[in-house]
Amino acid sequence: MVEAPKPTVVWNKRAYASLQKAYKTIMEDSIQNAEMVRDEILRITREDLPTNPEKYPLDRFKRDNSGNHRAFEKYSYRISYRFTSKEIRILRLRHVKQGPQEH
Repeated sequence: MVEAPKPTVVWNKRAYASLQKAYKTIMEDSIQNAEMVRDEILRITREDLPTNPEKYPLDRFKRDNSGNHRAFEKYSYRISYRFTSKEIRILRLRHVKQGPQEH
């Protein structure tokens, strides 16, 4: 039995820039914590999401969500993504204290 190919993970430029900014901010206090946060978020998006993109709940801030916009929180960061059978697009990364933004 042939397994269907896993979707490719693609980060929006703004989302990736937010991850880099978070890394630099955390690094001011602790290099180890900065690496832990960055590495775990990247691991989830690269390893967990392609295997099961429906693992996380619907993005409650996405208007008219047809079911393919999801979000999860890790280390006080909220990561929103959209998935299809071929691609998982990381749309945004925001610290939870920034407050939600509908999109």
